[in-house]
Amino acid sequence: MSESIKILPNGPYQVSPDTKLTIQSIGADADRISREWQQGPEYPEKLTAYFLCRCGRSANKPYCDGAHEAARFNGAETADRTPYAQRAKKYEGEAVDLLDDERCAQLRFCDAGIGAWNLAIKSGDPNNLELAKQECANCSSGRLTLVQKDGMPIEPDLPKEIDCVQDPPRGIRGPLKVTGGIPLTGADGQDYEPRNRYTLCRCGLSKNKPFCDTRHINCTHMEGFDSVSE
Repeated sequence: MSESIKILPNGPYQVSPDTKLTIQSIGADADRISREWQQGPEYPEKLTAYFLCRCGRSANKPYCDGAHEAARFNGAETADRTPYAQRAKKYEGEAVDLLDDERCAQLRFCDAGIGAWNLAIKSGDPNNLELAKQECANCSSGRLTLVQKDGMPIEPDLPKEIDCVQDPPRGIRGPLKVTGGIPLTGADGQDYEPRNRYTLCRCGLSKNKPFCDTRHINCTHMEGFDSVSE
């Protein structure tokens, strides 16, 4: 069985047993600008499918404990399924272009220096181009994508895994960071567009389910951090 994620109706994410699950934290500077992903521990491998909380109320995060039933969680998926390349706005740059579909998770990797947008626009400077590549690669929601002038995306080589994001500057848990093109199937049985990078809501409040839309930032039941020992 290969890596996969399936959304259960008004319930959790069902994940195939061979899908790696880890903790990753945002490494930020003194100005709270995100600079790097810091690898944390890995959860033990599972012999059967496992279930990750989608409503945000589980007492056993990141796993589901059935709290969605008592909360009468409405997990209806509302995200636009139009392909990314058609949704995204294009910013013309000197050496590369930047695509932006504004599907943000507020992880703040695009804010360093003059910002990913200006870096891409001024990408004729090799230093700006390199920084733009770094910032877009760390944009885990997949919002920002650099593309060559021939339209070929510039994508990092990422492992197939799910990472439970920790946001130390804010003292909260972030979304589920999914990398490596793991297939995502909706509750209706239809597959979402394959993406190398995307972030799934796990606070239950997103208006763009199943994807994160930053509402975890003000969600009290996302305070604190995940732990493999939980």
